[in-house]
Amino acid sequence: MIEKLRFVVSVWILLWGYCWGRFVVEKNNIRITSPNSLKGTYQCAIGNFGVPKYGGTMIGSVVYPSENQKACKDFDNSPFKSKPGGFPTFVLIDRGDCFFTLKAWNAQKGGAAAILVVDDRIEPLITMDTPEEGSNSNDDYVEKINIPSALISKALGGSIKKALLKGDMVKVNLDWREALPHPDDRVEYEFWTNSNDECGPKCDMQINFVKDFKGAAQLLERKGFTQFTPHYITWYCPDAFINSKQCKSECINNGRYCAPDPEFDFSRGYEGKDVVMQNLRQACFFRVANESGKPWQWWDYITDFSIRCPMKENKYTEECSDQVIKSLGVDLKKIKDCIGDPAADADNLVLKAEQDAQIGKGPRGDVTILPTLVINNGQYRGKLEKAAVLKAICASFQETTEPSICLTPDMETNECLENNGGCWQDTSTNITACRDTFRGRVCECPIVQNVKFVGDGYTHCEASGALRCEINNGGCWMGTQSGRTFSACIDDRTKGCKCPPGFRGDGVRSCEDIDECEEKLACQCPECKCKNTWGSYDCSCSDGLFYIRENDMCIGKYAANSGGNGGLIWLIIFLLAAAVCGGYAFYKYRIQRYMDSEIRAIMAQYMPLDNQPEVHNQAHNAL
Repeated sequence: MIEKLRFVVSVWILLWGYCWGRFVVEKNNIRITSPNSLKGTYQCAIGNFGVPKYGGTMIGSVVYPSENQKACKDFDNSPFKSKPGGFPTFVLIDRGDCFFTLKAWNAQKGGAAAILVVDDRIEPLITMDTPEEGSNSNDDYVEKINIPSALISKALGGSIKKALLKGDMVKVNLDWREALPHPDDRVEYEFWTNSNDECGPKCDMQINFVKDFKGAAQLLERKGFTQFTPHYITWYCPDAFINSKQCKSECINNGRYCAPDPEFDFSRGYEGKDVVMQNLRQACFFRVANESGKPWQWWDYITDFSIRCPMKENKYTEECSDQVIKSLGVDLKKIKDCIGDPAADADNLVLKAEQDAQIGKGPRGDVTILPTLVINNGQYRGKLEKAAVLKAICASFQETTEPSICLTPDMETNECLENNGGCWQDTSTNITACRDTFRGRVCECPIVQNVKFVGDGYTHCEASGALRCEINNGGCWMGTQSGRTFSACIDDRTKGCKCPPGFRGDGVRSCEDIDECEEKLACQCPECKCKNTWGSYDCSCSDGLFYIRENDMCIGKYAANSGGNGGLIWLIIFLLAAAVCGGYAFYKYRIQRYMDSEIRAIMAQYMPLDNQPEVHNQAHNAL
């Protein structure tokens, strides 16, 4: 109980620190063009979900529903769907009773083009965020929200309601053109993230975004249009709790850098310090890749680690991470040197720099929401989705300097050309598991000449199916010696390799000949003489005996009774000849009997034979 109380107190201390931090609410303009009584430009807060139209504007007319005014329930019959030739509908919704995201989702299903949420208290504008994990909300709809959302003040909302009640048409222009800075021809952006993959929908959204956005991010970075930096949030354990079970489980470097337990259960699964270590490993990977002039490799590492080393499969380990790093050709020793000693009672330079970067400088404000994109020192708000983020980045270039990728939907890269994309490859046949797609490369075992390869696509692929031996001998061992060829590939096996009889080994790298004579596996009868051959053996018998291989024995002393080998051979020939002649004679006899009976039957139809009565006359007389 005391440990739990300490944990609660430490959480409150952290929350207190965040509350006193400088969190910046990202805003855009809302310009009302009618009625005249409301004309003017106002500010609204961009919601941290949906799709803000960064770099553009959106015009619509406002509707305030007569019922379900907090939008916590579905709207029937899509009442907000605009008619042909009409303005898009911006639905005005009251704050309270349910999550902001649920309001937006219900409004979107009702046909709204945007949602304006009216604050229910007099206060500075706040950022509407997505529900936290464990909130008991059915939040699988959050990623489906694709309309923009904004929070407006209670005063502005009240004025709009009064105008609508009088019958006035309220026309609004939502303007995101200045929502993000766009000072020059290069965009600098940061991605504040976390390596924990078991935090529910937010973690799923985060890794899906990384996978989808990777191709665009790498293209922009390679061509020098952007400068990207990943960051990781950690906190420190208060001095009073450094020796507590919680801090020892969640922190490294004597409580200096901490992350929450992934399962919020200290008795099972991974610990918070495991997350901190992987965060540090990812930050160091970026540093080493950036120093080598290839910062875009960070996207490959994050994607591959999430696929190959997930927590749910108990592969979220340093060993698995090292395998991913090696497959990408990055210097592992430099990364380990960067990581340093997590048990040292000293600052880690990388994580200390990350904690310093969390504090806002200039207009950015503190970073407290995960995940967060910071573009040109302004925090991105809205759905973490490829098209929306790419639009925000493109809006952050100085006018007329944006790259062509911002002007066309076509965006194709071939990541398999360098280091085979970190995927498996058979250099002898040039067969590769790397496949380039619009969203970036995937490591997937291929199908070659109707032969399917199976494996993880990163370190191993092997041919499977009935025709697998046609492709590189199925990846199995094959050897030729003295004109004889043996293979460990068997066509009727779906996969795997097995050394043929007479050999032993793994069937892949090698198969070694078995010396049946030395190991006394065959030709062991008293009269036998054994000689080993490659893949087999020869066995002969002494004293004129005959060797039977199936029974591994010598039989028959025929030499003394039949005048030697020659007599035996002639005896066998004579017996075979006699058998053939007897069979032939019996065959001729049977044929002759058959022909005789057939001829007699035919002749009996036309004339009586000696041994048949004259039935014809009897039949005639009977008529």
